[in-house]
Amino acid sequence: MAEDKAITEIKQANEEKPHKIWNGALRMVKGESTAKLIENFTAEMTLVAEGLCEDQSKLRREAEQARSENDRRFQRLESKIDMVESSLDQEKETLDRDLTELRERLAYLEKKIPREASRSKKKEHSRVRELTWLIAVAGAVAIIILVIVKFL
Repeated sequence: MAEDKAITEIKQANEEKPHKIWNGALRMVKGESTAKLIENFTAEMTLVAEGLCEDQSKLRREAEQARSENDRRFQRLESKIDMVESSLDQEKETLDRDLTELRERLAYLEKKIPREASRSKKKEHSRVRELTWLIAVAGAVAIIILVIVKFL
């Protein structure tokens, strides 16, 4: 009898187990805990959404900071480029002026060369003429001295 009672209890427990599992599952899905599950789910999703929102806000701030830093760098580069361009323009103007001045000097010297050459030829010619006269005078004086010495 005790055995029959134990077997009966086991059978009842085995028959009640699926019922209990099924009833527990039904209670979870549609029973009292559904509201609690929805509340827990909503709370967790709210935390996730808030975290995502904070992350997105942080990323937006970082992106804005990066954009503004890039804009500042770009403006600095543009100002440096402008300075280099103006410096190059000034140097080009200076070089153009110097080149123009050198061309003018060269043209002046090219014009002056023939004049100077003719002057120097004239000077050489006049010096040769003067030296010739000097030698002639010196020769004449020497001859006169010889004549005086011989006849005296």
